[in-house]
Amino acid sequence: MSNADIALMAHLMRRAGFGATRDELEQLVEQGYENVVENLINPGDPGVMPDDVIRRYHSEMAEMRELNSAGAYWMYRMVTTRNQLEEKLALFWHGLFATGYSKLNQASALVNQINTFRRHSLGSYKTMLVELSKDPAMIIWLDNHDNHHDNINENYGRELLELFSMGVGNYTEDDIKECARAFTGWTLGNVEYMSTRASRDSIWPYSRINWHFNYRDYDHDDGEKTFLGHTGNFNGEDIIDIIVQQEATARFICTRLFQFFAADEVDEAGESVINDMMASYFDSEYEIRSVMRTMFNSDYFRSEEARFARVKGPVELVVGAVRMAGTYQEPTFGADQLARQTMYMGQGIFQPPSVEGWHEGAEWIDSGALVERVNFVGKELGDPGNPGVKAIIDRMARQGQGILSPEEQVAACADLLGPLELSESTATSIREFASEQGPADLRDGSRTEADEQRIANLLRLLTATREYQLA
Repeated sequence: MSNADIALMAHLMRRAGFGATRDELEQLVEQGYENVVENLINPGDPGVMPDDVIRRYHSEMAEMRELNSAGAYWMYRMVTTRNQLEEKLALFWHGLFATGYSKLNQASALVNQINTFRRHSLGSYKTMLVELSKDPAMIIWLDNHDNHHDNINENYGRELLELFSMGVGNYTEDDIKECARAFTGWTLGNVEYMSTRASRDSIWPYSRINWHFNYRDYDHDDGEKTFLGHTGNFNGEDIIDIIVQQEATARFICTRLFQFFAADEVDEAGESVINDMMASYFDSEYEIRSVMRTMFNSDYFRSEEARFARVKGPVELVVGAVRMAGTYQEPTFGADQLARQTMYMGQGIFQPPSVEGWHEGAEWIDSGALVERVNFVGKELGDPGNPGVKAIIDRMARQGQGILSPEEQVAACADLLGPLELSESTATSIREFASEQGPADLRDGSRTEADEQRIANLLRLLTATREYQLA
């Protein structure tokens, strides 16, 4: 298989997931690009670490009340899943529909929200917005439990239009008020509202630990409403049905998906792809799966110009490094540090800075965050005892003649870590460092810990480069 095929597949897996090892890339290339895209957008069994196994080591993950343990629970799934796009989309929705621990003061509702995103991530955007409107974490986050037929609260109605679907300039203040009226009565219930069985099966059947959606018809404003030029006795589902039909909604969601998966900045060529994505949105009756297929198969996405055009988000960076290093594949004490690390880098899981979510792209990088990014990834990929690092060293030994010159070490490490496309200045600096270390003898029987550490040191240094920080 060609280097070009490997590079294209690596690009797809960095964007649609968290990256892949060289062995994984070679297996994927054999399947063919379009087939891999279809497998990504039609996920099967995720094969993630089972909950009962996790809880033997992490009892605090049974109730999911504490922030970092709940974050680590999700990180376990991102690290071990076979369905990388499913988790990457859940991360996308978490940023778009930003909901945080600071107001809920318990994490189980947020874990449940991510489960909702995962279930509906590739389905109808209409269904996603309906489920979002019924989500207890969102109801609390944007105060819809305080939205009553005789005293409306506009918070959810406003953000539904501004941040979740249409964007500023495509609706009026009256539309916000009418939207809020339609969502009166959409509130919270405890498990006792659901069924006797639900109460029996729950650890905490009452209070905030097991919030559930509850529709109270007596608190719903069933009067006539006029919304975006439509008039009727609308409820929340009717409002969403009108929203998803709007061209502004199609452009909004397709643009946000493009910016998260294709490029931080949208140029003229990107606008053309977004227009094609919008056509797929309407042709498929708002199906995200069809939108993603159009984007991934576009000439733009597959072009060399589209590669390394996004700054990796902290969660992407951490999960990608852990998957490459082969760590945390089993329950690991201290796994909560994974969630803490992303917070130190500026993206605390379940801790968005506001309802707008995180500012992405180049804003991920500042002097403090960059130090955390470099230190964490360097620690993971600079340890020759980690399974993934050992696999890289073993592969280098097989590909070479056993004794690798400094130049050969740099080329092989950059290739197997990405493949990374190093600038001349970066490559020169790395080669100078490799020359100071000297040749590495990776032959069986001759290899020493010092030889393996030379390779690990190079991997550590490469992860500190600008090239590695981009996806």
